[in-house]
Amino acid sequence: MTEYRLLRHRVIDDIGQLDVYLENGGFQAFEQAVRDKTPDEVIQVVKDSGLRGRGGAGFPTGLKWSFLGESTPRYVAVNADESEPGTFKDREIMEHNPYQFLEGVALCAYAARANVAYIYSRGEFWDISAQLDERIAILRERGYLGENLFGTDYSLDLRTHLGAGAYICGEESALLESLEGKLGMPRLRPPFPTVRGLFDRPTVINNVETLTNVPGIVANGSDWYREFGTEKSPGTKVFCLSGKINKPGNYELPLGTPFRELIYEHGGGIPDGKQIKAILPAGASAPILKATDEVLDTPMDYESVPKVGSQLGSASVIILDETVDIAWAEYKITRFFQHESCGKCTPCREGTYWMRNILDRFEAGQAAASDIQLLDDVAQGIQGKCLCALGEFAGGAVAGGIANFRSDFEKRTGNGHE
Repeated sequence: MTEYRLLRHRVIDDIGQLDVYLENGGFQAFEQAVRDKTPDEVIQVVKDSGLRGRGGAGFPTGLKWSFLGESTPRYVAVNADESEPGTFKDREIMEHNPYQFLEGVALCAYAARANVAYIYSRGEFWDISAQLDERIAILRERGYLGENLFGTDYSLDLRTHLGAGAYICGEESALLESLEGKLGMPRLRPPFPTVRGLFDRPTVINNVETLTNVPGIVANGSDWYREFGTEKSPGTKVFCLSGKINKPGNYELPLGTPFRELIYEHGGGIPDGKQIKAILPAGASAPILKATDEVLDTPMDYESVPKVGSQLGSASVIILDETVDIAWAEYKITRFFQHESCGKCTPCREGTYWMRNILDRFEAGQAAASDIQLLDDVAQGIQGKCLCALGEFAGGAVAGGIANFRSDFEKRTGNGHE
């Protein structure tokens, strides 16, 4: 079994207590970095590790840090707005291994030459945010945050911020707008946040899981990190497994692990001896896949999943068995995206409304055969026309459902409705 590098609380009791975390090497990487390394050296080791963003896009983390503009002050904004359906990895990390996450935030801030980092959490995480506030206060008391850290001239403060439970604020520029007290709506880019982000200053934005990898990389080096995973997708990943599965939960495995191993070896297979029908590999935000042998044997990494027609995203793997009607599943997904669209972009605002409107007819048994093509046309019409990826996700989900499971839609037209 892969060693736990992120979910270390599963093998180290009480690692959520600072003294236990310190006994297990905690904050040594941060202290050594501040005392003995330049920010550029920290960026380089993260770049060499090949760590990729775990929020969904999979962008190389060290490369993102190296893009920071020259103006000051600089900021770090942590995306803890875990809103993707079927995703619950960041919550477990923040609840049970919080100090490793906070050390990762601190290392990112040092590498970015930032003196303030904001942890942006979804509104429903009010209890987790309050716990983080308590732990941040302890770190200040113990000298791991504050002024002139470890006898140097570097100072750092961490602050938490609660959103209002809007999915759109998981998009990085909408997150920044919300942090600034504005409506959570995406910005036109360029400029990108690394050049003009929070308060119009250079800003690094990374996901909770991404930053939780950083202390181990800085402490042990890039070669250590690359012991697991693939050449282009190194390291371990927390896969969130849910849906029609015997053992749902979070599984930390090397990137490149096949879907089949996750589902059957770790997840215990499909309940009641049913057959697997479909896989949502990235929650609602990527096309649904038909569970063929080719798909089941596909490595779960950032290069392989696109080859079978979807994306790994945040790796929120939702399993659907043979009893699930995909037209119904796409109806539920579209209702979600319509509700969560901020409305700024006309193609997304109107497209999600009309997709749901058409799918209402499928649900009511009133759809005509021509509605399948109409639905696909609307879904395709949203693609590539929005400021952020929400419209892309909504349209891609429906188009993928029709492409791979057209018969489920056909059964719901005219007298064929079941």
